[in-house]
Amino acid sequence: MWREPAARRWLASSAIVAIGLIVGGFLLGDGLVRAKQADRAVTVRGLSEREVIADLATWTISYSSTATDLATAQASVDRDTASIEAFFRDLGFPADALEPTGVNVSYFTDNQGIGRYTVRQRMSLRTNDIERAQDAVKRQAELVRRGVVLEDGSGMAYTFTELDAVKPAMIAEATKDARAAAEQFAEDSGANVGSIRHATQGYFTIEARDGETAGWGVSDSPYKKVRVVTTVDFSLD
Repeated sequence: MWREPAARRWLASSAIVAIGLIVGGFLLGDGLVRAKQADRAVTVRGLSEREVIADLATWTISYSSTATDLATAQASVDRDTASIEAFFRDLGFPADALEPTGVNVSYFTDNQGIGRYTVRQRMSLRTNDIERAQDAVKRQAELVRRGVVLEDGSGMAYTFTELDAVKPAMIAEATKDARAAAEQFAEDSGANVGSIRHATQGYFTIEARDGETAGWGVSDSPYKKVRVVTTVDFSLD
Protein backbone atom coordinates (compact mmCIF):
# COMPACT_ATOMS: atom_id res chain seq x y z
CA MET A 1 0.00 0.00 0.00
CA TRP A 2 2.81 2.36 0.82
CA ARG A 3 3.99 1.97 -2.75
CA GLU A 4 0.92 3.81 -3.97
CA PRO A 5 1.62 7.46 -4.91
CA ALA A 6 -1.13 8.76 -2.64
CA ALA A 7 0.19 6.76 0.30
CA ARG A 8 3.72 8.00 -0.28
CA ARG A 9 2.52 11.59 -0.35
CA TRP A 10 0.58 11.02 2.90
CA LEU A 11 3.59 9.47 4.60
CA ALA A 12 5.83 12.32 3.42
CA SER A 13 3.39 14.93 4.69
CA SER A 14 3.07 13.16 8.03
CA ALA A 15 6.84 13.00 8.38
CA ILE A 16 7.16 16.71 7.67
CA VAL A 17 4.47 17.52 10.22
CA ALA A 18 6.12 15.28 12.81
CA ILE A 19 9.52 16.84 12.25
CA GLY A 20 7.95 20.30 12.49
CA LEU A 21 6.30 19.41 15.77
CA ILE A 22 9.57 18.11 17.19
CA VAL A 23 11.56 21.16 16.10
CA GLY A 24 8.82 23.52 17.27
CA GLY A 25 8.63 21.83 20.63
CA PHE A 26 12.40 22.08 21.05
CA LEU A 27 12.44 25.77 20.13
CA LEU A 28 9.50 26.48 22.40
CA GLY A 29 11.12 24.69 25.30
CA ASP A 30 14.44 26.43 24.70
CA GLY A 31 12.65 29.77 24.50
CA LEU A 32 10.85 29.15 27.77
CA VAL A 33 14.18 28.31 29.43
CA ARG A 34 15.73 31.51 28.10
CA ALA A 35 12.68 33.53 29.20
CA LYS A 36 12.88 31.99 32.64
CA GLN A 37 16.55 32.88 32.87
CA ALA A 38 15.82 36.40 31.67
CA ASP A 39 13.31 36.80 34.50
CA ARG A 40 15.98 36.10 37.10
CA ALA A 41 16.86 39.46 38.56
CA VAL A 42 17.29 41.24 41.87
CA THR A 43 16.35 44.81 42.79
CA VAL A 44 18.58 46.49 45.37
CA ARG A 45 19.29 49.98 46.65
CA GLY A 46 22.64 51.66 46.95
CA LEU A 47 23.51 54.52 49.31
CA SER A 48 26.12 57.24 49.10
CA GLU A 49 26.70 59.90 51.75
CA ARG A 50 29.28 62.64 51.85
CA GLU A 51 30.06 65.37 54.36
CA VAL A 52 30.65 68.80 52.84
CA ILE A 53 31.09 72.37 54.03
CA ALA A 54 28.74 75.08 52.80
CA ASP A 55 30.22 77.65 50.43
CA LEU A 56 27.55 80.36 50.73
CA ALA A 57 26.29 82.15 53.85
CA THR A 58 23.25 84.42 53.90
CA TRP A 59 21.97 86.34 56.90
CA THR A 60 18.75 88.33 56.77
CA ILE A 61 18.58 90.68 59.74
CA SER A 62 15.17 92.05 60.67
CA TYR A 63 14.74 94.96 63.05
CA SER A 64 12.11 97.58 63.73
CA SER A 65 11.13 100.65 65.71
CA THR A 66 7.76 101.92 66.93
CA ALA A 67 6.90 105.54 67.73
CA THR A 68 3.94 107.86 67.80
CA ASP A 69 5.17 109.65 64.71
CA LEU A 70 6.72 108.24 61.56
CA ALA A 71 9.81 110.46 61.57
CA THR A 72 10.89 109.28 65.02
CA ALA A 73 10.39 105.62 64.14
CA GLN A 74 12.34 106.06 60.89
CA ALA A 75 15.17 107.87 62.64
CA SER A 76 15.53 105.01 65.12
CA VAL A 77 15.66 102.46 62.30
CA ASP A 78 18.30 104.57 60.51
CA ARG A 79 20.47 104.50 63.64
CA ASP A 80 20.13 100.71 63.81
CA THR A 81 21.09 100.46 60.13
CA ALA A 82 24.25 102.48 60.77
CA SER A 83 25.11 100.22 63.74
CA ILE A 84 24.64 97.09 61.65
CA GLU A 85 26.80 98.44 58.83
CA ALA A 86 29.52 99.37 61.34
CA PHE A 87 29.32 95.89 62.93
CA PHE A 88 29.99 94.08 59.65
CA ARG A 89 32.58 96.63 58.57
CA ASP A 90 34.50 96.05 61.80
CA LEU A 91 34.44 92.30 61.10
CA GLY A 92 36.11 92.87 57.73
CA PHE A 93 33.19 92.37 55.36
CA PRO A 94 33.23 94.48 52.17
CA ALA A 95 30.52 97.11 51.86
CA ASP A 96 28.77 95.30 48.99
CA ALA A 97 28.29 92.16 51.12
CA LEU A 98 25.46 93.92 52.97
CA GLU A 99 22.41 95.47 51.37
CA PRO A 100 18.86 96.47 52.33
CA THR A 101 16.24 93.99 51.12
CA GLY A 102 12.97 95.50 52.27
CA VAL A 103 11.17 98.06 54.42
CA ASN A 104 7.64 98.08 55.76
CA VAL A 105 5.59 100.73 57.56
CA SER A 106 2.46 99.93 59.54
CA TYR A 107 0.10 102.00 61.68
CA PHE A 108 -2.04 100.87 64.60
CA THR A 109 -3.87 102.32 67.60
CA ASP A 110 -2.93 101.04 71.06
CA ASN A 111 -5.26 100.37 74.00
CA GLN A 112 -5.11 104.05 75.03
CA GLY A 113 -6.25 105.14 71.59
CA ILE A 114 -2.83 106.50 70.67
CA GLY A 115 -1.72 105.99 67.09
CA ARG A 116 1.68 104.40 66.56
CA TYR A 117 3.88 103.81 63.54
CA THR A 118 6.12 100.76 63.18
CA VAL A 119 8.95 100.84 60.66
CA ARG A 120 10.42 97.39 59.93
CA GLN A 121 13.69 97.10 58.03
CA ARG A 122 15.57 94.09 56.61
CA MET A 123 19.27 93.91 55.75
CA SER A 124 20.87 90.91 54.07
CA LEU A 125 24.44 89.67 54.23
CA ARG A 126 25.66 87.42 51.42
CA THR A 127 29.18 86.02 51.50
CA ASN A 128 31.36 83.07 50.53
CA ASP A 129 33.63 83.69 53.51
CA ILE A 130 32.19 80.98 55.75
CA GLU A 131 34.66 81.42 58.60
CA ARG A 132 33.99 85.15 58.80
CA ALA A 133 30.26 84.49 58.68
CA GLN A 134 30.56 82.07 61.61
CA ASP A 135 32.48 84.69 63.54
CA ALA A 136 29.70 87.21 62.88
CA VAL A 137 27.11 84.82 64.29
CA LYS A 138 29.16 84.23 67.42
CA ARG A 139 29.40 87.99 67.99
CA GLN A 140 25.80 88.93 67.15
CA ALA A 141 25.24 89.88 70.80
CA GLU A 142 27.35 92.95 70.03
CA LEU A 143 24.52 94.17 67.82
CA VAL A 144 22.18 94.03 70.80
CA ARG A 145 24.68 95.97 72.89
CA ARG A 146 24.71 98.60 70.13
CA GLY A 147 20.97 98.99 70.61
CA VAL A 148 19.74 96.85 67.69
CA VAL A 149 16.77 94.67 68.64
CA LEU A 150 16.91 91.61 66.37
CA GLU A 151 13.55 90.14 65.50
CA ASP A 152 12.78 86.43 65.47
CA GLY A 153 14.09 84.68 62.38
CA SER A 154 17.26 86.76 62.09
CA GLY A 155 19.58 83.77 61.71
CA MET A 156 22.43 82.78 59.41
CA ALA A 157 21.69 80.23 56.69
CA TYR A 158 24.42 78.19 55.01
CA THR A 159 24.10 76.67 51.55
CA PHE A 160 26.18 74.14 49.61
CA THR A 161 26.04 75.17 45.95
CA GLU A 162 28.58 72.75 44.43
CA LEU A 163 26.29 69.71 44.20
CA ASP A 164 27.01 69.17 40.50
CA ALA A 165 30.70 68.71 41.32
CA VAL A 166 30.08 65.73 43.61
CA LYS A 167 27.13 64.13 41.81
CA PRO A 168 29.06 61.82 39.41
CA ALA A 169 31.28 60.33 42.11
CA MET A 170 28.37 59.85 44.49
CA ILE A 171 26.24 58.12 41.85
CA ALA A 172 29.17 55.77 41.17
CA GLU A 173 29.51 55.07 44.89
CA ALA A 174 25.79 54.36 45.24
CA THR A 175 25.87 52.00 42.24
CA LYS A 176 28.87 50.18 43.70
CA ASP A 177 27.06 49.84 47.01
CA ALA A 178 24.01 48.44 45.20
CA ARG A 179 26.15 45.84 43.39
CA ALA A 180 27.68 44.75 46.69
CA ALA A 181 24.18 44.16 48.07
CA ALA A 182 23.20 42.25 44.92
CA GLU A 183 26.33 40.07 45.15
CA GLN A 184 25.48 39.18 48.73
CA PHE A 185 21.96 38.23 47.66
CA ALA A 186 23.29 36.21 44.73
CA GLU A 187 25.78 34.37 46.94
CA ASP A 188 23.02 33.39 49.34
CA SER A 189 20.89 32.08 46.47
CA GLY A 190 23.66 30.36 44.51
CA ALA A 191 23.63 32.74 41.55
CA ASN A 192 25.95 35.26 39.91
CA VAL A 193 25.31 38.95 39.39
CA GLY A 194 25.08 39.99 35.77
CA SER A 195 24.63 43.34 34.09
CA ILE A 196 22.39 46.23 35.11
CA ARG A 197 18.92 45.89 33.62
CA HIS A 198 17.47 49.13 34.95
CA ALA A 199 18.63 51.86 37.30
CA THR A 200 16.85 54.80 38.92
CA GLN A 201 18.67 57.71 40.50
CA GLY A 202 17.04 59.02 43.64
CA TYR A 203 16.89 62.63 44.75
CA PHE A 204 19.94 64.26 46.24
CA THR A 205 19.28 65.70 49.69
CA ILE A 206 21.42 68.19 51.60
CA GLU A 207 20.85 68.35 55.34
CA ALA A 208 22.66 69.63 58.39
CA ARG A 209 25.31 67.10 59.36
CA ASP A 210 24.29 67.08 63.03
CA GLY A 211 20.54 67.48 62.53
CA GLU A 212 18.33 70.45 61.88
CA THR A 213 18.36 73.36 64.31
CA ALA A 214 15.57 75.82 64.94
CA GLY A 215 14.36 78.39 67.41
CA TRP A 216 14.96 82.00 68.26
CA GLY A 217 18.57 83.06 67.83
CA VAL A 218 19.66 79.67 66.48
CA SER A 219 21.52 79.68 63.20
CA ASP A 220 22.04 77.01 60.60
CA SER A 221 25.20 74.89 60.46
CA PRO A 222 27.75 75.12 57.62
CA TYR A 223 28.51 71.42 58.00
CA LYS A 224 26.24 69.51 55.65
CA LYS A 225 25.58 65.91 54.64
CA VAL A 226 24.77 65.10 51.01
CA ARG A 227 22.84 61.87 50.48
CA VAL A 228 21.52 59.92 47.50
CA VAL A 229 19.87 56.49 47.15
CA THR A 230 19.78 54.66 43.82
CA THR A 231 17.58 51.69 42.88
CA VAL A 232 19.21 49.16 40.55
CA ASP A 233 17.92 45.98 38.88
CA PHE A 234 20.66 43.40 38.25
CA SER A 235 20.22 40.29 36.16
CA LEU A 236 21.18 36.98 37.80
CA ASP A 237 23.01 34.25 35.93
